[in-house]
Amino acid sequence: MIRVAAAGDLHVGPEAAAGTYRARLAALADQADVLLVAGDLTRHGTVEEGLAAAGELRDLGLPVVAVLGNHDYHSDAEDEIGGVLREAGVTVLEGDATVLDCAGTSLGVAGGKGFGGGFEGRCASDFGEPEMKAFIRHTRDFSGRLHASLMDLDTDVRIALTHYSPCADTLEGEPPEIYPFLGSYLLGEAIDSAGADLAIHGHAHKGTEKGLTSGGVRVRNVALPVIQHAYAVYRLEAQESADGRRDRERVSAW
Repeated sequence: MIRVAAAGDLHVGPEAAAGTYRARLAALADQADVLLVAGDLTRHGTVEEGLAAAGELRDLGLPVVAVLGNHDYHSDAEDEIGGVLREAGVTVLEGDATVLDCAGTSLGVAGGKGFGGGFEGRCASDFGEPEMKAFIRHTRDFSGRLHASLMDLDTDVRIALTHYSPCADTLEGEPPEIYPFLGSYLLGEAIDSAGADLAIHGHAHKGTEKGLTSGGVRVRNVALPVIQHAYAVYRLEAQESADGRRDRERVSAW
């Protein structure tokens, strides 16, 4: 069994007392095997805030894997923020993947920020003005990289980690008018076609925790205002098939 702790939208600011979020993680290493952070680690995407966020996540006693969010891009310092997080021991993904050994069970995490565009029947398309084409092509390009990264993972359990949502279910509670800016069905298609056991995202502060992609993959919105805790813990187990091998198609999650 793999115990996955997850949280998003930490929004660490320089004016916040250092260690405020970290103090809420005191029991984390006893409760989980890995912490996944679903973007928006900072408020305004400054290097100063990135350093503060890195301090909150340093040396927690378990692996930490993160993606950046739209707030982390706001000041055009996303590369620097990713760098200070990596220096603190955090694995930062952007269209790539990492593999972890969790007590003999292999966990693959593929992810990145993602982007918007909307969902089936109410979505934008790469048609018309160059600006609209660029908007959707950005999401389509990322979705292709997410799909490839998931496909490359030969692990017992696979998780997709993004900031933007791959399904509309977990946006329930947000105004429908802003759904196109909260996620895209293209992310869900990439996850469904490549296969994943769980998809984790943030970004939608007024959304809903639990949902499904169109293909039935479990999706969890772990934005802190949604889960109302420092982190949520999800347990995934790769069940063994008749020949004693772990069966990725029979992963249970709760």
